[in-house]
Amino acid sequence: MRSFGSDNNSGVHPRIMHALMESNVDHAIAYGDDKWTHEAEDVLRTMLEDRELEPFFLFNGTGANVVALQACTLPFHSILCAATAHIAVDECGAPVKLTGASLKEIVTPDGKLTPDLVRPHLQGFGFEHHSQPKVIAISQTTELGTCYTADEIKALADLAHAHDMYLFVDGTRIANACVHLGVTLKEITSDCGVDIFTLGGTKNGLMFGEALVPLRKELAEHLKYYRKQTTQLYSKMRYIAAQFIPYLNENIWLENAQKSNAAARLLWNEMREIKGVEITQSVESNALFFILPKMITDKLRERYFFYDWDESRNEMRLVCSWDTTEQDIRDFIAYLKTLVAEA
Repeated sequence: MRSFGSDNNSGVHPRIMHALMESNVDHAIAYGDDKWTHEAEDVLRTMLEDRELEPFFLFNGTGANVVALQACTLPFHSILCAATAHIAVDECGAPVKLTGASLKEIVTPDGKLTPDLVRPHLQGFGFEHHSQPKVIAISQTTELGTCYTADEIKALADLAHAHDMYLFVDGTRIANACVHLGVTLKEITSDCGVDIFTLGGTKNGLMFGEALVPLRKELAEHLKYYRKQTTQLYSKMRYIAAQFIPYLNENIWLENAQKSNAAARLLWNEMREIKGVEITQSVESNALFFILPKMITDKLRERYFFYDWDESRNEMRLVCSWDTTEQDIRDFIAYLKTLVAEA
């Protein structure tokens, strides 16, 4: 089955599978005290030009987000995020349950927070009847497929730091943003004042695994305990870490993101020429959002799997993966054109 439902649906990159096989030899000390984990940590230190950096490897994106937010908050704090943020919509309340902090959801037109949108929520400091704002949380890319530029991230970081707050970046698709913007990982994180971020792997060719990177020492101090309590400490850590070594060293993370971005761009180029298709967001990564009459999308679902985004206006989401082919797109477009012509 080929689909545009999610980049979670794609398989594992062959080089990553080979790395897993290479690590599957003999015994290795558990819980991250192995040569693969140490090497993967050093790769991230080199990329970010920080020898003091202490990265952490975890199973999945929700776990990485929760552990990061636990490091940043106390139960009386609040976390400011876009109303469409993954932590607000798609994590079953896990950030609130496991941090005790409240989420303040901010409506945005494109999934992106701005200082002007955030400022009205920076109030109640020192007043015991109100939760205390402590984290600005953004997604890179956003859930609407849009990207924050380095300047936009820096503006939010400056605002957060001026109020003794942290800026957290959910980077499950940060590779797609780096490709779109033509920037390095360092340029879009530490150089912008980001305090803590995740680096995704699962959606971009890994079998499983995310990296969590604290950029402030006080946020790294207790992360190992939060990771354990949140059941994200994998005993056979070498299998997560071994994937990240070629993923980063051999630029697989960027090559895969380039492929999924390019596939989405091709999909956009074809769909915008079809009469009646309304593209609702700028295509800046590997996702495309569109509106068509329900009678057409219902028939489209008979052959292709994809998700609703806003059912009230029949807005749908298509997501391309690192292994989406040009033929996948040609076949989809041909079928869509047939349905539109028959409508």
